[in-house]
Amino acid sequence: LIKNIMKDNNIDEKMFPIRGVLSAISSAKDSLISPAEFKETVGHDYRQQTIAKLYEIYQNRLKSADAMDFDDMINHTVKLFKENPDVLEHYGSKFKYIMVDEYQDTNHAQYRLVSILAAKHRNLCVVGDDDQSIYKFRGATIENILSFEKQFNATVFKLEQNYRSTQTILDAANAVIKNNDQ
Repeated sequence: LIKNIMKDNNIDEKMFPIRGVLSAISSAKDSLISPAEFKETVGHDYRQQTIAKLYEIYQNRLKSADAMDFDDMINHTVKLFKENPDVLEHYGSKFKYIMVDEYQDTNHAQYRLVSILAAKHRNLCVVGDDDQSIYKFRGATIENILSFEKQFNATVFKLEQNYRSTQTILDAANAVIKNNDQ
């Protein structure tokens, strides 16, 4: 879709690689930033203005095709819950217990979805390891797991026995991890 939009608007793929454009759009969506909000923040930066234009067209084309990308599934659900308390009440009641695996790799939109959905019962269990957060390039926000205990008044259970890796691998990983300021 982006390739077609770029072709329709005479935007050169060499100047604006498709993966880079999609990554910028996904990053905006991960932060719950709409095309209009994105456009407001770009200033006079030609590259960002072009991406903002592509983002807007992309969203319009998705909507006219009754389609969504993965980021939209989360964003539209967050929006639905925020704008329709009755819908949130229904699903908040339906899901009394929520568990999220690999929580260290969640982005802002995923965090918002889980937080909103778990607000009623506050029975949220997350599994994750802040030392294993590797998806920042995909929008993962390490702060989600770093602030989890305090934000949700959670009890932390540390599972420190490793059954999958050899001691050599663990020693190497721990040597890298000990240099992590956070």
